[in-house]
Amino acid sequence: MIRMATKWLLAGLLALLAAGSVLAQGKGGATAQTVKIAFVDPLSGPFAAVGQAILKHFQYMAEVVNQKQLAGPGVTFEIVPFDNKGSPQESLTLLRSIIDQGIHYVTQGNGSHVAIPLSDAIAKHNERNPGQAIVYLNYAAVDPDLTNSKCNFWHFRFDANTDMKMEALTEYMKGRPEIKSVYLINQNYSHGHQVARVAKELLARKRPDIKIVGEDLHPLGQVRDFSPYIAKIRASGADAVITGNWGTDLTLLVRAARDAGLTANFYTYYAGVTGTPTAMGAAGADRVRQVSYWHPNIEKYPGEDIYLGFKKKFGDEWYTLAAYTSMTMLAEAIKRAKSADPLRVAYTMEGMKMPSIMGEIEMRASDHQLQQPLFISTWVKAGGAVKYDTEKTGYGFKTERAFPTYVASQPTSCNMQRPPRPQ
Repeated sequence: MIRMATKWLLAGLLALLAAGSVLAQGKGGATAQTVKIAFVDPLSGPFAAVGQAILKHFQYMAEVVNQKQLAGPGVTFEIVPFDNKGSPQESLTLLRSIIDQGIHYVTQGNGSHVAIPLSDAIAKHNERNPGQAIVYLNYAAVDPDLTNSKCNFWHFRFDANTDMKMEALTEYMKGRPEIKSVYLINQNYSHGHQVARVAKELLARKRPDIKIVGEDLHPLGQVRDFSPYIAKIRASGADAVITGNWGTDLTLLVRAARDAGLTANFYTYYAGVTGTPTAMGAAGADRVRQVSYWHPNIEKYPGEDIYLGFKKKFGDEWYTLAAYTSMTMLAEAIKRAKSADPLRVAYTMEGMKMPSIMGEIEMRASDHQLQQPLFISTWVKAGGAVKYDTEKTGYGFKTERAFPTYVASQPTSCNMQRPPRPQ
């Protein structure tokens, strides 16, 4: 134990000196440091559109944080993109390059199939090389295992996990007597499996009268024609479809449903993500719902300037609030710690509470799962409560139910092992 503590102490001193974690004095006594954040996501391949869109989110938030000096005077963020092509193996290769470049912060979100091995590799690297420690900011990989059985000190999740979202979604569905039968269609990897599992468990508890009339798990990012799946859904007689699909897998699924005239209602996690709103268009009106931690037509939220500023700069939709929460929480942690040293910042973020666009948020100390409100919204024609349409479709999302943080919050089985706290 003493040997390990000494190892971390010496490593911390080396990190402070070599990695520039002690903030250097600039003009007028202000500190000056650039904190690099590696953005590891698909920038090519079938999910490139999503990865490129969210890269813009982080680049924009870096500008906002830098302009407002949220991390303290002279402390600036720089986003360094790495194209993992949606591959876990490529991501682990890129991690070596990130380490070699001396980058101490990594953000990733597109795919729990990437997040799980990446989180594990970062934890093992940090244990072996404490002087080169890396903090992992997970903005969208929602497999519950990441904050349960596979939790680790260096991983922080800023999205609501699959269980939290399904808790809210099924709570809403519980009060919809018109739902009699459900079809489950999901991507064949950890997230898709979790969505299907928890949907069945929660519906059985809350609405045992609802029948699961079909279930499919399809290859991730490989299906180009979803019409055979839509034919199966139609043949099942399902009046509702639950899907955790995202990216092209959701866009093409919705498009196939539209082309086939499928009238079943869709209950989704990611209907607001790039490309899917355009695919829905008028055909999705009043029939597509999503569970999310934010959408642009939530009343009385103070982040309208972020949404409009991003839209003006890039001509694209802002939809990933986790880019905001992760960057502002990291900035606040650096400011409170008076250091960008990863160990100090991680301990500062653990248990942190702070105001955000949707009210107070908390990075739960026990598992590093962000606690935040959730919303059920429906795709409807713009106007009235729908101030902003999406992707110039003339349609947008309207809040149906708002769930306070405690409703969707879930217990955790995390048994986190922590390095010695810095002095």
